[in-house]
Amino acid sequence: MARERGRTVVAQNRKARHDYHIDDTYEAGIVLTGTEVKALRAGKASLVDGFAEVRDGEVWLRNVHIPEYDLGTWNNHAPRRSRKLLLRKDEINRLIGKTRETGFTLVPLSLYFKDGYAKIELALARGKKSYDKRHTIAEREAKREAERAMARARRRG
Repeated sequence: MARERGRTVVAQNRKARHDYHIDDTYEAGIVLTGTEVKALRAGKASLVDGFAEVRDGEVWLRNVHIPEYDLGTWNNHAPRRSRKLLLRKDEINRLIGKTRETGFTLVPLSLYFKDGYAKIELALARGKKSYDKRHTIAEREAKREAERAMARARRRG
């Protein structure tokens, strides 16, 4: 059987980029059970309330919802269980130092398969205030309006 190639996105946390200032991103592997992998391959997962925490020198993913596999038996997984993330030791040490600073948190951005392995894109993020969110929306709308005006000018000649 040929090995799977490329990147297949299973779930994204679109609200994370709206609610947080993203400082740095990390790619981490996830320790999963068999039925979790099958549920992910079916394209079912939710990162909405998810976060990661560093405990005892290990990084754990919490509150990520992977529903039970439909065809699973009595040994199906718990949908919101804690899952261990696989990172290098220097990355974990960097995350320990950063998360001890006030305001930083670890937020999952996307869950995907890369060359057959389940991976998660984890962001070191700082929460936005409501006025920051309004400012970001205003910038995006201004940029969109400028692009429209330029497109109209090009069409006119």
